[in-house]
Amino acid sequence: MPTNDKTERSRCRWAQGDPLLATYHDAEWGVPERDPRALWEKLMLDGFQAGLAWITILRKRDAFRNTFAGFDPDIVARFSEPDIATMLGNAGIVRSRAKIEATIGNARAYLAMRNAGEDFADFVWGFVDGTPVIGDGEKALTRSPASEALSAALKQRGFKFVGPVIVYAWMQACGLVDDHETCCFRRAKS
Repeated sequence: MPTNDKTERSRCRWAQGDPLLATYHDAEWGVPERDPRALWEKLMLDGFQAGLAWITILRKRDAFRNTFAGFDPDIVARFSEPDIATMLGNAGIVRSRAKIEATIGNARAYLAMRNAGEDFADFVWGFVDGTPVIGDGEKALTRSPASEALSAALKQRGFKFVGPVIVYAWMQACGLVDDHETCCFRRAKS
């Protein structure tokens, strides 16, 4: 008889073997996010992940949030060289000048969109017609036509560290794409 205990349910392979990954998978990954600021935060974290394992970012997420003022774009956009120097000395985060500077620039790009009347959530969700795309559950993709188009549109607006692979991982995390494996208890029923 099936159990209701999530710890005994089948979940995506990538989320097995580490309690932090399992909790993140079960509670956050793939849940449709529609809050513009939260979407921006998650995109910044995915940018920091480039070249690293997601568990590294997940373990440092609280330090990132503290360092980047709760990922408030209004505050982050005002960071300057002294702030960057402090961040580069913070072992709690990924100390990459390029990624830190990109996050500050991305806050400015986010604010430029908002100031022009463009809602970040509406913009992002427009690339999937407002509804999560259901993956096939077997084939692990790293990019899609939608992630390529969204990546290009973000770059056009001044964003950095938003290549189509990063954007696809972010789309999965934010529920724009449901790529839970077929055996996963979180997979959407079609």
